[in-house]
Formats: sequence, structure tokens, C-alpha cells
Amino acid sequence: MILEVNKKEINFPHPNTANKDGIVAWGGDLNPYRLIKAYQLGIFPWYSHRDPILWWSPNPRLIMELDDFKLSKSLKKSIKKFTYKFNANFKEVMQNCASKQRKGQDGTWIQKDLIEAYEVLHSMGIAHSVETYKDGVLVGGLYGLTIGKVFCGESMFANESDASKSAYAVMVKHLKKWGYDFIDCQVPTDHLKSLGAKEVDREYFLEKLYRVNKESIRYSWTLDKTLLD
Repeated sequence: MILEVNKKEINFPHPNTANKDGIVAWGGDLNPYRLIKAYQLGIFPWYSHRDPILWWSPNPRLIMELDDFKLSKSLKKSIKKFTYKFNANFKEVMQNCASKQRKGQDGTWIQKDLIEAYEVLHSMGIAHSVETYKDGVLVGGLYGLTIGKVFCGESMFANESDASKSAYAVMVKHLKKWGYDFIDCQVPTDHLKSLGAKEVDREYFLEKLYRVNKESIRYSWTLDKTLLD
């Protein structure tokens, strides 16, 4: 039985109580402190328009060990075609991710209320965007949030070939320099697997997450252009 989240309390069932689809609980709200607590526990919201909020902890889980990232020769070349910014147009990145048509998906889980909630996390210095520009125009990027030494990736978009992959590569280089441990990619996709992400079981993920999610890292997310060479 999937439990309903109590709006009056910031808590969740243990991720191991998730059903076979990976749903831990439903309901509640997108209070920023509830969201932070969820990510600390390895849980994230994912739901469709007009549905109640669903809270997930899938098994298997997709993660990216930073040293496993595959920087191909073609991607290394593509990185030089663009310019990059961190956190300059966070809302626009989310809106682009929401509007992007994706194979096998009807609509988007990035609803207006979700955008507003993550904007609050962005104002708190927890949620971040990595943006790719060409001739001054935003052509790709990604967003997510940081919990301790983990970057929890949410979504990415590209309006130019390799624009999102390049943003991802730039982010990985900075996360390594800043001392982050890994990226939580959440749900397995062929796209991220091609970049070096791997599937792990929930127990392994949670043990790894709990070990590093309380080790706070504070960086201004300033672009280091020397990492783009």
C-alpha cells in the first residue's frame, strides 16, 4: 500500500517501501524543505498534469561516477562550439526542458508548480542550471540540485546538436574540481548510459548517498574557463 504524505509533517516512508514501480508515497506539497528532505532520502517527485504528487525511489537507480564520464573526441570538439553560463537563466532552462518533445512521453512532468518550487530552491542556492549558448542564444542546458556532495540531475534539453551533452560535460569537469562525489541520474536512459552512467540497485545507491549527502560543499558555481580547454 502506497502511503499518503502528511502535509503537516516533513517526512517520508523509507525508500525501501517503494512498490515494484518505484513509488514510495503520494500527496503532500512542494514545500522547499520537503523537497530537500526527499532528495536527502533518495526520493524525488515525478507526476503528470492533474495527478497527485508522486514520490519515487526507483530500483535500479542510474548514477554517474564522475570518473566514468565518457568524453568522446567528437563531444570534446563540440564543447568548443558553444559558450556556457551557470545559473543565468534558470527558469528558462526549466521551461525549455518542459516544452521539449520526448519520444514515448505524452506531455511533461515539469508542471508550473514544479517550476515555481525549484525556483525557490534556486534562490536558496540549492538548485542550479548549466546553460549552453550559441551566438548569445540559449540553445541547450540542464538543471538539478545539490545535496551534500551529490548533484541530482533533473532534466536537460538541446536545440542544437550536442548542446545538452556539452553542458553535461562542462558540469562534470566542474563537479570534479569542486569535490563532488557523483551524479544521481535517477531513471535509466540510453542517452545517459552512453555518457558513462550505470545502473545500481537501490541499496547500493542509498548507502552511497547517505555517506556523502551531509558533507556540505559551498561553491559559487562560477565558470572556470580553463576547464573548457
